[in-house]
Amino acid sequence: QEQLVESGGGLVHDGGSLRLSCTASGRTFSTYGMGWFRQAPGKEREFVASISWTPGTTYYADSVKGRFTMSRDNAKNTVWLQMNNLKPEDTAIYFCAANTRRWGSLILKEAYDYWGQGTQVTVSS
Repeated sequence: QEQLVESGGGLVHDGGSLRLSCTASGRTFSTYGMGWFRQAPGKEREFVASISWTPGTTYYADSVKGRFTMSRDNAKNTVWLQMNNLKPEDTAIYFCAANTRRWGSLILKEAYDYWGQGTQVTVSS
């Protein structure tokens, strides 16, 4: 059983920055594909960013490309999401997810078998 713990959410002004982190409990973290998704009130959970197992290829939703950066440190079992130039429309609960079976497309939430509890990000205008 894998556990994911997110942190780093908060309240920022339009144009501000936040850095989210997600730490996994498993011993084979380096073999996982990892993703960040977000869900705003009344909306579906949507893909934000992903990073593959080795060599750690990243992919981003068009809405965050150029503003968000996802990275990983396998020695720390941790992924980060650096979010710059935040906008009010980025307000949502952000979820970390793990694809431990290495199947499917990392942009699809159905490919992930473990999820964190979520962390709230609020961007004020």
